[in-house]
Amino acid sequence: MSDELKKLSEQVHDGVTTFDFDGKDIPCILLDERKYDEIISKVAGKSLAINTDLNILQDGLGHVFVEIILTFSQGEIVEKLLINANKDLSFFQSLAKTSMLALSSPKSHYGKDNVFMIQLPRSEKVENALEIIERGLVQNNQK
Repeated sequence: MSDELKKLSEQVHDGVTTFDFDGKDIPCILLDERKYDEIISKVAGKSLAINTDLNILQDGLGHVFVEIILTFSQGEIVEKLLINANKDLSFFQSLAKTSMLALSSPKSHYGKDNVFMIQLPRSEKVENALEIIERGLVQNNQK
């Protein structure tokens, strides 16, 4: 494993899952309890926009990482998370299908309570990102 790949692997956020919500798999990022509470306390009851950027990092050898940057219009919150697309492809497939993203904490029963839902306004951007991710992953299978 190259040094750069090892460095990226060490930065990966492992709290990534999906949950069933009305028959749809919703992608969910689990944040530690303190971070989740901090975000919710700053945005609760406020009208806000959340800019969601997906920066795709790939090495041409089939290793794909996605940096998700959530920028909240209120509360001066910017959350950056690195996800290993090789391991969590279903997360991105669900994101492209639903254009929804949930934030929760491990102590929550995600899908039932303490879930902060984000509607992504431009589904075509997520669909395009998924295509890039899947093309990058295919390179790994051609070896």
